[in-house]
Amino acid sequence: MEIIINGQSREFSEPLSVQQLLSALFPDKAKGIAVAVNQSVIPKSTWDLHALQPHDRVMLITATQGG
Repeated sequence: MEIIINGQSREFSEPLSVQQLLSALFPDKAKGIAVAVNQSVIPKSTWDLHALQPHDRVMLITATQGG
């Protein structure tokens, strides 16, 4: 299954939820991440339930410190 993550194509062997995708990409449980799928923000409370579809466009934004 192909998913576009921040403009880069990635292949996965099985369907994933948003939470499963994040666990695969950030095994150390990165904090401060916002997720949008096909330009719709996905609330963190639904990451486990939101199933990704082939060719979905996922945007991951991480918070940074500074000023």
